[in-house]
Amino acid sequence: MDESIDDTFVSLGAGHGDVPTTVQAMKAGAVFTSLKLFSDIPFPLRPLDAAPPVLTTNPPVEDLIVADPDLKLPRTYQWNIAVEQSLGSSQSLSLTYVGALGRDLLRQTALNPAAGGNSNVVYVCPIDNTATSDYNALQVKFQRRLSRGLQALASYRFSHSIDISSTDAINYVTTPDAVSNPNIDRGDSDFDIRHSFTAGVTYDLPAPGSDKVVHAILGDWSLDSFVMARSAPPVDIIGAQIFASGATFMPRPNVVPGVPLVLYGSQYPGGKGFNPAAFRAPPTGEQGDLGRNVLRAFRATQADVALQRQFHLTEQVGLRFRAEFFNILNHPNFGSPTNTLTSPLFGQSTQMLAGFLGLAAPTAASTPSTKSVALAPSSSPSNSNSERRASFIEPA
Repeated sequence: MDESIDDTFVSLGAGHGDVPTTVQAMKAGAVFTSLKLFSDIPFPLRPLDAAPPVLTTNPPVEDLIVADPDLKLPRTYQWNIAVEQSLGSSQSLSLTYVGALGRDLLRQTALNPAAGGNSNVVYVCPIDNTATSDYNALQVKFQRRLSRGLQALASYRFSHSIDISSTDAINYVTTPDAVSNPNIDRGDSDFDIRHSFTAGVTYDLPAPGSDKVVHAILGDWSLDSFVMARSAPPVDIIGAQIFASGATFMPRPNVVPGVPLVLYGSQYPGGKGFNPAAFRAPPTGEQGDLGRNVLRAFRATQADVALQRQFHLTEQVGLRFRAEFFNILNHPNFGSPTNTLTSPLFGQSTQMLAGFLGLAAPTAASTPSTKSVALAPSSSPSNSNSERRASFIEPA
């Protein structure tokens, strides 16, 4: 329902739905497969290379994906409430609370019959309904529609996502039921970003004076800017893959009391690293006492700026000059540190964020400041500004 009270709008929403599952896709999977790999061979293929690989139905079977006989359809519940207040004739501010629950979600673990003496099957991957999820978010949005040459959109989100498993695909991080209760994996979601801010601004620069020559040189310039900042994503610390209780997984470590988990200093990429001395392997077949996704990687920020000029050649033909500066502050954004304890590079970031910032410059987030200049024809100068401004989408 919607109510309008003196330029104040209130909306409520709620919903319930069933989550499409991947179980049906198992029917399309093949128990017996055969694969032929090529490397540095001539083309067209020689008859021997072009021949299909030999397919056999004899054991062992590599993977079997099986569903719990009492498998249920996963369910989600969502609700929200929003308040929007007009600020004059061209601006508005909205505040939204969003909540969601996921119940009977799918969770997949890996059993290892071969470790128990059954050589006919390498891995058995059962799917059950032991996963849950919870999400709560407060969203604030400021929007200014085009007025006096200025248009802006800014969004901030404070959110928290918790679950037992962030994917229903097979992975060796999920704790098998034979080792411990699934709730031992309940923690921050793999994609949990606590704080997120994005803002985009377009400003048509005013031409000084009324002189035609001055206006011809300094008129029709506009400035676009985009800023994004977010808090650090979680990191799940894991050890080597083990086989225990008929299952295979990569357990989290135990925490060494009194030893700092994170070390800070200029010797570490990004200024910090995880301390290998703070963790030790748990007893074989047990899950460690370090919680899932307890540690955090690195924050990320980026600012992009674009300057453009529209040349009106004729009524129907125009030319646009645009110069773009990605990551104009040359701020480095680091990828998550290596999370496997057995790696010699454990706890250190070995790569840049590599495009994780997405919206304005998908490939510029991990690189030093970059710039580009372009000249593009415009067949309809009168619509060019509206097209440019329409490209400002609301940040997710």
